[in-house]
Amino acid sequence: MKKDRVAAFTDAVLAIIMTILVLELEKPSAPTLSALWELRHSFFSYTLSFFWLGSMWVNIHNEWERIEKIGAKTLWVTLVLLFFCSVIPYATDLVSGDFNNRVTQGFYGIFVMLVTFSNIWLSKTLDKADSDMPKEIMAKRRRLLWIDIAIKVVGLIVSLSVYPPAMMYSVIIAAAFLMISIHKMKLDWSDN
Repeated sequence: MKKDRVAAFTDAVLAIIMTILVLELEKPSAPTLSALWELRHSFFSYTLSFFWLGSMWVNIHNEWERIEKIGAKTLWVTLVLLFFCSVIPYATDLVSGDFNNRVTQGFYGIFVMLVTFSNIWLSKTLDKADSDMPKEIMAKRRRLLWIDIAIKVVGLIVSLSVYPPAMMYSVIIAAAFLMISIHKMKLDWSDN
């Protein structure tokens, strides 16, 4: 099957999920700077989740760029990925309401991990797709995702044991690592 329909569906679902994030933002109690400052954790959680989902969308788009046809397994894995992504607005809302809570940060972290594992699984199914992307590039991207997971696992452990916001910060660190690494990998690939 051609990838166009599933790519369009993925784009639409992620756009809706990212829009729902902003709808979950709490309104300030008064139109003052101090009331807005009280919502700083909410704004931070929203911003992090939005850009994390957005960077995932960019990476999926880049990975699918050279693919012509996909199989049924890729469709189902994409659906699983989108399901876990659809919980992110809810998890973000929980974290926003109690930013320094181990349980809410842990809940958020578990769904971030599930999305990331699903992303790796999706990448593996794309190895079998009709693509002119070199297999070593796909394998290198997957290795980067395993480092991404390691960073998030450390964040989840620290979050549940010592410092609850560590989960959110690990997502930022992992996203920065991925963006820099994938950009460098693209430059290396384009030089060859």
